[in-house]
Amino acid sequence: MRKPKPPFDEPHQPMPGMTGAMRTTPDHGEESYRGSGRLEGKKAIITGGDSGIGRAVAIAFAREGADVLISYLAEEEEDAQECRRWIEEAGRKALLFPGDIGDPAHCRALVAKAVEEFGRIDVLVNNAAHQATFEEVDEIPDEEWDMTFRINIHAMFYLTKAAVKHMENGGSIINTTSINADMPRPQLLAYATTKGAIQNYTGGLAQLLAEKGIRANCVAPGPIWTPLIPSTMPDEKVREFGGDTPLGRPGQPAELAPVYVMLASDEASYVSGSTVAVTGGKPFI
Repeated sequence: MRKPKPPFDEPHQPMPGMTGAMRTTPDHGEESYRGSGRLEGKKAIITGGDSGIGRAVAIAFAREGADVLISYLAEEEEDAQECRRWIEEAGRKALLFPGDIGDPAHCRALVAKAVEEFGRIDVLVNNAAHQATFEEVDEIPDEEWDMTFRINIHAMFYLTKAAVKHMENGGSIINTTSINADMPRPQLLAYATTKGAIQNYTGGLAQLLAEKGIRANCVAPGPIWTPLIPSTMPDEKVREFGGDTPLGRPGQPAELAPVYVMLASDEASYVSGSTVAVTGGKPFI
């Protein structure tokens, strides 16, 4: 199946962006992903699970046999309900938990809800992210810098700290970093900085949790077509988005889901502290 290539005629959206408002709809694997029981009986949390990469991972996890809690912002309820529908169509339990993961109390409540409903946590996917574009460093408000770190990196610590108490040997933590961790785009200074921090955090966390038998890895996407793009980038960047990759296009969320499934599965029992790049051919060092 051919994937969409630039140029894109995509209308701008206010943050955080909604899937239904996109002219070129992302592919989350709704019609293509086929499960094979690789996550049968597992219990997972996915942040940013309403749309984009998170929705694709939620659909894939459910079709592989996992029950899923997705967290998201309250204003993304429409997207979250759509994701719930796909999880339930796969015959798995879907829990929705809206709110601000930048709040440590919310993170603890999120984990507590998952444990209350599922009894344990097998997989934690720290995927939610915030980004905004600025041309000059002095244009970045202090509040923007703080919020980017709060959502993109602080929340990972809050959620991990709460979740590991309920994870057993064989548990898996998967963090979404970015090609920006290695090739930072200057207009995304705050975002790129947090993505570098995520990669470092994951490497240290993997060593810290190894004795408990809990693995930690991260996935580094290149340009991926999600609502984040038309809601956070200038129109000219959106129009040519992904065209500078060797494959000549952005990736679709569905193209990342198999990597998250692999890292969540027991088949990856010796994979920890790793970064798996999904970049459309761009080198990631």
